[in-house]
Amino acid sequence: MSSSDEPQSIKSLFQAAEDKRHALDNTFEATSPVYRDDLESALALYARARDQLSALGIFSPNEGAEDIATTDLPYLLLDFHVAELVQKSPNLSPDQRKEVLASSRSAYERFLALVDGYSLVSGPHARLLERYRDDPVRFAVVAASDPAARRDGKIANFRAEKQLKEKLETLRRNPRYLEHGDEELVRELHLTHVTFSVHQTFQALDSLNREVDILAQAPQPLAPSAVSAPLPSDESSRLDHPLRSLSSFTRTGGPLLSAKGKPLQPFTLVGSRADLARGVFRPGHNLPTMSIDEYLEEEKRQGNILKGGVEEKTVVDEEDMDAVDRETYKAREWDNFKDDNRRGAGNTLNRG
Repeated sequence: MSSSDEPQSIKSLFQAAEDKRHALDNTFEATSPVYRDDLESALALYARARDQLSALGIFSPNEGAEDIATTDLPYLLLDFHVAELVQKSPNLSPDQRKEVLASSRSAYERFLALVDGYSLVSGPHARLLERYRDDPVRFAVVAASDPAARRDGKIANFRAEKQLKEKLETLRRNPRYLEHGDEELVRELHLTHVTFSVHQTFQALDSLNREVDILAQAPQPLAPSAVSAPLPSDESSRLDHPLRSLSSFTRTGGPLLSAKGKPLQPFTLVGSRADLARGVFRPGHNLPTMSIDEYLEEEKRQGNILKGGVEEKTVVDEEDMDAVDRETYKAREWDNFKDDNRRGAGNTLNRG
C-alpha cells in the first residue's frame, strides 16, 4: 500500500511514542511515579498508532516486503517496542510480574508473526522461530546441554549481534544517508534494523522463559492480616510505641503469654528503656571488657600459656651451709664435665 494514503496522524502518533521511548531509555529512576506515567503514556501512544495501522490496512498478508513503502518500514517494529516497554514495568509482585511477562510475550509473538509474513525472518533466525513455535515455554537460544556447546553458541550469538550493530552504524554514517537521504540506503537501514530486532526478540524470549522459571519457584506472599491497625492520632503519633508493637514477629498483636504462662507468639527479651538509651551513642564497634593484664591472667588460669624451656635459677640462702655446699659441688661437677667433653663433641652431623 502506498504511503500517500497514510494520514499524518499515524506519523505524529508513532513519532510521539518513539520520543517517549527514547526518553525512558535515558531514565535511571525506574521506580519513580514520573517514570510509570511516561511508560503508560508511551504504551497508550503505541496502542493508538496500532489501531490506525489496522484501520488503514497498511500491512497486508498478500504483499511482500518489496511492496511496503520505505516510510512504512519503521512501523514493523511497533510491537517489538511495545514488548520491550511492557517488560520495564516496575514494582510488581510475582503474580503481577507473570502477567507482564505474558503480555510481553504476546507482543513479541505479534512482531515475529508480522515480519515472518513478509519473509524477513531468514537464516538462523528462521530455525530459531521454528524451535520457538514447537515449544515456546522451554525455548532457549542455545538448546545444547553440553557446557562447551553452550559456550560456543553464546559466542556465535554475540558475534552475530556485534555484526548487526556495526552494519547499522556503518549505514547511519554513510554520507548518502546523512546528506542526501538516499531511499535505497534508507530502506536497507530499516530492513537491517528489523533483522537486528528479530535477533533481540529471540534473546528476550530466552531471558523471559528463565525469569518465568524463577517466578514459578518463588514462595507465595503471605495473606494480609484481616485485623487492620487503627490510624494513629496526632498526639499518639508523637509518642514512643512499645517495643513489642514494633517487633517484626508480633505484628498480629495480642498478649504474649496465656493465663497459664505459655507463650502465645514469638518475642524478644530486651533490657530496660534506660539501657537502650545508653546504647544509642555508643561506638559502632565492640568495646573491650578487660585489660591486657586481666586477659593474660585469665589465659594463664585456663592453661593456654605454655611454660618451660629455661630452667629457673634458684636463690641459695648463704646462711644455709648445706645448701651452699650442694650448689658448690654441683657447679664443680659441671665444670669437670665441660673439661672432659668439649663443646659440640656429640654433634656428628654438625647441627646447631
